[in-house]
Amino acid sequence: MIAATQLRPGMIVKFNNELHTVFSMVHRTPGNLRGFVQAKMRNLRTGSMTEHRFSSEDKVERISLEEHEMEYLYDDSEYFYFMNTESFEQIHLTRDQLGDTVNYLIPQLRVNVEFYEGKPISVEPPPSVEMTVTETEPGLKGATVSNVTKPAKTDTGLVVQVPPFINEGEKIRVSTSDGSYLERA
Repeated sequence: MIAATQLRPGMIVKFNNELHTVFSMVHRTPGNLRGFVQAKMRNLRTGSMTEHRFSSEDKVERISLEEHEMEYLYDDSEYFYFMNTESFEQIHLTRDQLGDTVNYLIPQLRVNVEFYEGKPISVEPPPSVEMTVTETEPGLKGATVSNVTKPAKTDTGLVVQVPPFINEGEKIRVSTSDGSYLERA
């Protein structure tokens, strides 16, 4: 248990018997009133945002998660399968559990999976992934880097804005934080 004043963005806490990740927090001490902590938290199960005002003296249960490196294997349109790189155990997760991460899952991709009480909670992809462009307009000959972009569909179905010199079949590096084009691979 930690004091509410020790909450920090990114921490995972148990609030109302649900796991929440702290999105933001502000510690306020108005002149003639008692101090309080205004925290904005995201429910890990439902994804909904909640705001709560904790008293400075309130205690909050901080949760520590186990993290395992896993390799993405394949999906069968319903489940996405991962294998633990140390024990070779396999788990499967649904599209709802993975959220936007499904756009970056390519076979043999190593990801970090966080577990709470033996159950997978979240999947953290690497900062960038190499993807193959499957559909885009033909590249312009002699085109150089500029602020002009065109849409390109990758092998996972993700659409990325790329420079005009990128052609179908080329490998590009994509940022997993915002889905933007970084460079040719």
